[in-house]
Amino acid sequence: METDKQKITPHLWFDKEAKEAAQFYTSVFKNSKITNVTTLHNTPSGDTDIVSFVLSGQAFMAISAGPLFKFNPSVSFIVNVDPSREKDEREIIDALWEKLSQGGRVLMPLQQYPFSERYGWLQDKYGLSWQLLLSNPEGEERPPIVPSLMFVGAVCGKAEEAINFYSSVFSKRGESKVGNMVRYAKDQEPDKEGTIMFTDFMLLSQWFAAMDSAHGHNFTFNESISFMVYCDTQEEIDYYWDKLSAVPEAEQCGWLKDKYGLSWQIVPTDMDEMMQSGDKEKIARVTEAFLAMKKFDIAELKSAYEGR
Repeated sequence: METDKQKITPHLWFDKEAKEAAQFYTSVFKNSKITNVTTLHNTPSGDTDIVSFVLSGQAFMAISAGPLFKFNPSVSFIVNVDPSREKDEREIIDALWEKLSQGGRVLMPLQQYPFSERYGWLQDKYGLSWQLLLSNPEGEERPPIVPSLMFVGAVCGKAEEAINFYSSVFSKRGESKVGNMVRYAKDQEPDKEGTIMFTDFMLLSQWFAAMDSAHGHNFTFNESISFMVYCDTQEEIDYYWDKLSAVPEAEQCGWLKDKYGLSWQIVPTDMDEMMQSGDKEKIARVTEAFLAMKKFDIAELKSAYEGR
């Protein structure tokens, strides 16, 4: 996947460890690198590091912005180790598990399951969740890393509804489709028959996965992981904002929360260029401008950047 064409980027909120975590992750995954580090000054969280990095072709962004939110397994990242792409695939998945599990917590042991010859689910030392999966080489190819959404608690049973909603929103602006879908059977209580055991779907040519889980979980979606949607025009920003925002009190600095509790950031495509310019005065002006906004105004941001 070409990262410069990626329209949706996972955004990770750390307390103080964004740079450290990015260095760790880029050391774990091949074809990975840190692409930019920018420090914003005088934010509500004080001096804030923003780190852009790439893991196996998947663009990420991380921020150190204080201990406001903590990662939990409602959003995880599936790591597809595909035997058709990789030699020594078992050694690769075992090595990834060893590195990511150090200082972390095992949610499902790395072993054989009915759906995979080798699979495990863990939280790493920062709390971020990973599902390591030995893929079926006969299936349709998927990217090496796929964000996965788990619908629990009040939104359990709504995974299919949410996917249909997201597909309707994003298909207006690019390719969206549903891929594989596996449903729970009647003997898999507490999960309700017909709800989603696993599915994957594409938004703006980018793959995601989702599942329902009726088991008791003491977590749900929060702002620790959001998804940045890059928009070329104000019309696009207005469109996504109007379609997705469902919690007015959550609207701030381009952030919104949808009706399922998932957080998104609707941002101008030019935002990265502005914030990564290296010009401290320009960055300070843009930061001051966007801190006062809920929905981003491209014209105002560009005026602040140019000092007009």
